[in-house]
Amino acid sequence: MSRPLYVNDFGFYCILGGDKEAVFQKLTRGERGNFTMHDVAGVMRPAATIEPDTMTPVENPEFDNRVNRLSCAALDQIEPTVRKAIEKFGANRVGIFMGSCDNGSESSLAALRCFKETGKFPEGYKLEYQSADFPLRYIAERFGITGMASVHSTACASSASAFVSARNNIYAGNCDAAVVGGVDIASLSVILGFASLEAMSDRPTNPFSANRSGLTLGDAAVYFVVTRDSFADLCRPECEGLTVLGFGESADADHITAPRADGEGAYLAMSAALDDAGVAASDIGYINLHGTGTRLNDAMESRAVNRIFGENVPASSTKALTGHTLGAAGALEAAFCCLALTHGGKLPAHLFDGVMDPELPKVRLVKSGESVENLKYCISNSFAFGGCNVSLVLGKK
Repeated sequence: MSRPLYVNDFGFYCILGGDKEAVFQKLTRGERGNFTMHDVAGVMRPAATIEPDTMTPVENPEFDNRVNRLSCAALDQIEPTVRKAIEKFGANRVGIFMGSCDNGSESSLAALRCFKETGKFPEGYKLEYQSADFPLRYIAERFGITGMASVHSTACASSASAFVSARNNIYAGNCDAAVVGGVDIASLSVILGFASLEAMSDRPTNPFSANRSGLTLGDAAVYFVVTRDSFADLCRPECEGLTVLGFGESADADHITAPRADGEGAYLAMSAALDDAGVAASDIGYINLHGTGTRLNDAMESRAVNRIFGENVPASSTKALTGHTLGAAGALEAAFCCLALTHGGKLPAHLFDGVMDPELPKVRLVKSGESVENLKYCISNSFAFGGCNVSLVLGKK
């Protein structure tokens, strides 16, 4: 029995911007955002970072930081729908389910630097800025939401995991509607961390290429308003019929950072999502690949995708355009699938150097301007550290 979530609205902000139409045009053209170079131990590395002074400050100064400014830009887009949901169901019946990995280390590192230089922390600094629930508390405070809330920190699958939690709790009767999504930033600590793992490229990521050399990080915030049933008075017209139909999870338990090499974990997550949605692999018209551009991820994902879908289903990794937005990536790429479903089957292009890796099983990578006639179903993959794998099937009725 399928247990879908209806998408009533969604909004996002990333290096490509926040205007859905303009962003989608960039996606279909394969137009990369403006990546910034960062000095990491003498090596310049790109990241799709957004300067905080280019974003509107959060109204409540207690919550004003780079992470919440990103969230604010995305939440502004869905605020009317959130308010309608609160009015319709009550503030205590609207939940918040979000994913985030690094939401406060930037503030804490700056505070520590100040402490070392002056002997005291900056005025107003609080350690809670680094707590996992700090960006969630901002959302709850902004809208006055008092329903159940949870934060997922399952690395790169965090906001995809949040969708699973939202579905389970809505169908369990714990809430009637939910704000679901994620936010993350490519802070200095994250950039240094990935560089120390030798997973970060010194040039923009080049997924599925024989010349790939690692990932490129990025900033993003993405939020959806979802419900168990379809409500004409709540759903924005452009979202009519959009659903998250299938939810699949698996756990490799194979390595603390590396994915299972044979792709079994990715295979299980995608298979579970298809089964949950009641959709056959042959019905999927587009695959949003996790596609980080690391040698291990692309190798195992191509094995799993080819095993289920063969080599004829159009697929692309949008991380070459937006950077890898970590905890926000699952929701951001689900949003890109929604745009494809509502724009006549036009697909996000796969940007790379065109040099296919002959050692990888074949995957059909989307070219600029490509579209699928009568696109009905997409699948979006999020495969994270620790072997936390989540796949979502999205569709339009």
